[in-house]
Amino acid sequence: MKALSPKKRSIIDFIARFGWELGYPPSVRDIVAGCGLSSTSVADYNLKILEREGYIRRHREVARGIELVPRPTPGHRLKVPIIGQIAAGEPIPVPDADTWDTTASSETLEVSQDLTRGRQGIYALKVKGSSMMDALINDGDIVLMQYVSVVENGEMAAVWLKAEKEVTLKKVYVEPDRIRLQPANSRMKPLYVAPDNVEVQGRVLAVIRQLA
Repeated sequence: MKALSPKKRSIIDFIARFGWELGYPPSVRDIVAGCGLSSTSVADYNLKILEREGYIRRHREVARGIELVPRPTPGHRLKVPIIGQIAAGEPIPVPDADTWDTTASSETLEVSQDLTRGRQGIYALKVKGSSMMDALINDGDIVLMQYVSVVENGEMAAVWLKAEKEVTLKKVYVEPDRIRLQPANSRMKPLYVAPDNVEVQGRVLAVIRQLA
């Protein structure tokens, strides 16, 4: 788990203290004032990261819609479905998007809640190939994923290539008129694909190393 920066920790502490004292969440402007931030855009930037990392939930259709995610009990574990195999090399064919239905999986992986941090849509994939070896993801490892449809530039994601009906694990970069799917292996070239041919199926949260 990544350690929170002092600024993000102060925001979390302020949200908790504000809710405890007043009985409702703070607004973004309250956070700016309470944490000594320079602007609402700085607050929103940090809130987006805290939301992505599973520390808060934001209900944007509701005023003051900021909610702290309860922290997992130390040592508590949960079962995550292993829904198949993903290529970290050349894309491998998969039957169709129904492959990603986590309810259909019978194989599971037991992980600590410290890894999931209250996030929803968690699943796991077995890695095949070596294109992400420089990111310490090797053939036979298991990647813990969160089902999302959008990722930040440079995040590792499971990407469905619609026309080819193939899926691959790569770092995603949005470039003018194309998407670059970048391997983490200096001996391999990136894939360049049209934006309308790409569907993000999840981002990598953690790697479960398989020891020989």
